[in-house]
Amino acid sequence: MKGANCLNPSAMLFLKNGLRLLRPVAIASSVVIIFSGVFPLFAYYDLPNGVLSAVSLLLLVGCFIIHGALTHALNDYTDYLSGTDQHSPAYLSGGSRVIQEGRIAPHTLKWIGYGLAIGLLVIAGILALLGYYPLALLLVIGVWGAASYSLPPLRFSYIPLAGEWLSTFPSAFFLGLAGVWIMLGDFPEWAVQNAVINALYCIAWVMIHHIPDLQADQQASPVKRTSVVWSVAMFGPKYSALPAIVYMILIGLCGLWLGTDRLWAAIGVVIIVILSIFFIIKTDTQNAEQVTTCEKKLLLLAMINAVWLGVFI
Repeated sequence: MKGANCLNPSAMLFLKNGLRLLRPVAIASSVVIIFSGVFPLFAYYDLPNGVLSAVSLLLLVGCFIIHGALTHALNDYTDYLSGTDQHSPAYLSGGSRVIQEGRIAPHTLKWIGYGLAIGLLVIAGILALLGYYPLALLLVIGVWGAASYSLPPLRFSYIPLAGEWLSTFPSAFFLGLAGVWIMLGDFPEWAVQNAVINALYCIAWVMIHHIPDLQADQQASPVKRTSVVWSVAMFGPKYSALPAIVYMILIGLCGLWLGTDRLWAAIGVVIIVILSIFFIIKTDTQNAEQVTTCEKKLLLLAMINAVWLGVFI
């Protein structure tokens, strides 16, 4: 029968809106962070491949639910209320645009976020009662990162430094350690190094991500005082990329931590940092399209960096 194998229009619309909210491009960095922590377990440890594969799949599903759905739902709703997304140039920044384009109503998005948060915390409680403490804590950390970043009274994304250090960094760091924690019950130094470097790169990318939204964030109510907005207020418009460069320098210093024990990993990290800073400096931060191009380049470098660190432990 004609069209028998096709999804009905309602299902197609649900799928399209869901993918728009998830923003797969934005969560690519989280996927490679998982790879950076899990691949060495496959390559260099004598562990059951079936269990490792199951854990990897579990982390990927969690990544899409927490980073893709929960984080974006809460952030889109909060930024809609403050008005910043309405004024964003909306290339890679400006949220998923599901509210602005009439795809999902604001109150619906709110309850998607709240429902996911409550559901995940209930699951975390059940896991804790069953003795699966690492899984329970990982879920709590993921929910904390999403909720504290966007929801009042904390709303750390509206406070300089707080959003990246109290919300984004813990989430990205423990995502990188999740596979090792579950499988080994311990934190080898290589895993901690990979998690720290990948989390810092994630933060650096977010700083560039905020640049096109600078004026929109300044017009928001309350003002969304990201580290980028703070940097411009303190030093002037030419310094909007300063936070990203500072984080890149911190990543470069981590190369010293890797040292000669992980020489190839250290060389790769330093080269990627140099390329990243070069791309940032060459970008006209007043041009939203150029900043978006820079974001794409940095996202690719973040993926290469995570894979490189996963291979050379």
